Amino acid sequence: MSDLYIKTRGHGDTHLVLLHGWAMHGAIFEPLCQQLEARCTLHVVDLPGHGHSRDCAVPLEASACARAIVDATPPAAWLGWSMGGLIALTAALDYPDRITGLAMVSSSPCFVRGPDWPHGVEKDVFEQFGTDLDVDYRKTLDRFLALEAMGSSHARDEIRHLRKDVFSFGEPDKRVLKQGLELLDHTDLRPRMPDLTQPSVWIAGGRDRLVPAAGMEWAAGQCGGTHTCIRHAGHAAFLGFTDAVIDALDPWLARCNP
Repeated sequence: MSDLYIKTRGHGDTHLVLLHGWAMHGAIFEPLCQQLEARCTLHVVDLPGHGHSRDCAVPLEASACARAIVDATPPAAWLGWSMGGLIALTAALDYPDRITGLAMVSSSPCFVRGPDWPHGVEKDVFEQFGTDLDVDYRKTLDRFLALEAMGSSHARDEIRHLRKDVFSFGEPDKRVLKQGLELLDHTDLRPRMPDLTQPSVWIAGGRDRLVPAAGMEWAAGQCGGTHTCIRHAGHAAFLGFTDAVIDALDPWLARCNP
């Protein structure tokens, strides 16, 4: 399949696009989808190189993915987790007439720590993951998944869920995984944050080892968004703390009807 795979499910006037993180696919959102599909029409995306979009020709680059998804979906609110948040934020900034709201889950405008940005990981982390993919593909993915679950009070269940899902539609394309690491390493949307005009909610995990809650709080403050920190959650709060994520999304969704 060369096209971008987007599964539509649920019903309701509120349309919601969901974008997953690095090395995963849209099915990771199943706990959220089960609770949202009774009131939202969901458009669950498999990003290029991942899941059912493994052979998609769209490059895993924020602007290219945003354009492709905008072209394939109706006006909608967008929810992005981790790497998917960078694509969702890019879309919200570039296509404000098509994106009715933005939910960022464990995602910030900049993932890499720098002299003026303490709210990320060290710069060499993503480069090292890229190098390690060539040495031991599966072990490198497993190490990244462990980092996503680390810190959560439900870490054991979350890592089991992540490991079960990552290869459920075949192995993610290594070339595209490296593109995703470059996206995480080089994207910095902080200067554009005051231009974000849609309703936004920034849902952080208090124990997240990849995206500190303080960085998401800063981003929310730049655009007048709402910040929620789920105290005992790690990077994948929607797995172990689904109800808390739904509670944070509820008032935001009410504001997102076009």
